[in-house]
Amino acid sequence: METKELSKAQKTEQKIQLVKGEFTRSEASFVVNALLDEKINFHKIQRLQIWEGDHGRETNQLDGRIAELEEEKRIAKAFIKEASNLGHTFKINGTLEITINS
Repeated sequence: METKELSKAQKTEQKIQLVKGEFTRSEASFVVNALLDEKINFHKIQRLQIWEGDHGRETNQLDGRIAELEEEKRIAKAFIKEASNLGHTFKINGTLEITINS
């Protein structure tokens, strides 16, 4: 595989607007849970691939990240529930930023 250098004119950063808008309780819950579930599943697949290659290899970093994301999911669920009980709707703005490491 050939490695090419980026010319000075090429972009080194990309932003993708994943979520932007106002949502009801159920919509906000769905969006937040879907995004977090995708990321959790990504790490679970990584962990499984590592385990398949070497049953004795440590996956503590992935286990920790999965636990962090599951805790964030729990916190978000409680936040959405509490705010919606007070009659609020939700504004979600989520931008994915991608940069090239040099």
